[in-house]
Amino acid sequence: MAKSCGATQPGADRFSYPSDRGSQYVSIRYTERLDQAGIQPSVGSKGDSYDNALAETINGLYKAELIHRRGPWKTRESVELATLQWVHWFNHVRLLTPIGGIPPAEAEANYWRQLANSNTSKEVST
Repeated sequence: MAKSCGATQPGADRFSYPSDRGSQYVSIRYTERLDQAGIQPSVGSKGDSYDNALAETINGLYKAELIHRRGPWKTRESVELATLQWVHWFNHVRLLTPIGGIPPAEAEANYWRQLANSNTSKEVST
């Protein structure tokens, strides 16, 4: 951060520095230093994929189940193709017992269908 602070140019309206929303990572001294340099910490909004334990879990699964298990990779294209295949399997093929032994994509489609049907029946009854 010190190098970034020294690199700020006078007259710049605003400078932000990537940070983490978690209080365990942001110390008082760090926050004070940002303030002294006139820097706003750059953090994601609550619930976005950069501040989400679920996203971190999925990334860990992806790395463990695909990247580390099938590597080393010879080309970037082979990683991209394998990633597309893994994401398809993860969403459309993988069966999840907690949601009735169906793939996540099917569960989501069922949810939206049920919601649409309930809205339609409400409109008919009014």
